Amino acid sequence: MKALILNSGLGSRMGELTKTHPKCMTEIAPGETIVSRQLKMLCKAGVTEIVMTTGVFEEVLREYCDGLKLPVKITYVRNPIPRETNYIYSIYCAREELEDEILLMHGDLVFEESVLKDLMGSAASCMAVSSAVPLPEKDFKAVVVDGIVQKVGIEFFECAVAAQPLYHLSRDSWELWLNKIIEFCEAGNVKVYAENALNELDGAANIVPLDVGMRICGEIDNPEDLAAMRQAIRC
Repeated sequence: MKALILNSGLGSRMGELTKTHPKCMTEIAPGETIVSRQLKMLCKAGVTEIVMTTGVFEEVLREYCDGLKLPVKITYVRNPIPRETNYIYSIYCAREELEDEILLMHGDLVFEESVLKDLMGSAASCMAVSSAVPLPEKDFKAVVVDGIVQKVGIEFFECAVAAQPLYHLSRDSWELWLNKIIEFCEAGNVKVYAENALNELDGAANIVPLDVGMRICGEIDNPEDLAAMRQAIRC
């Protein structure tokens, strides 16, 4: 199993906090950043290969991650046009490194070890969701029909639960999604979410929802999210 961490975003909503480094390097606890927390958890869980997409501040991120000296091989893949594309194109750039069972996550995602353990232990392809929190207005929701994730996006509310961009994907599930991502990008459709490509499969990837309940599992999009997450991981 390889982990794919998407770190090519601009992090513009973080303001001054991302002026000199990518958002994933934001400190969430003394001496701990979002990405250092992710990498340490992945190593502890037995992941030995990571593909990390990069964009702005690529060299800063590479030097930081390599400086952690963790027992993991990290392959960095740069999105050369991060200001003109969304992460669907970053995945496209990394496509040749991704022929495997995949653990996919956004680089601004913070989660508990138990969430990662449950995700990796799932026999089925799965996505982290929570039926215990209200549906967010502007963040991802997953439409679940007959136990399968049919659609993922910010616009869905019917038959939906709050969702996070954290997936465990079998080789078959990932191949279906990646092929659709390639199709999108080669048609010039590079400014949408990767989930837009997933949605065209109408559930054929057979991804089930993994309900994390009230456990910590959320993205940091802005300073308010950061303050809330810092408080959550202290508790």
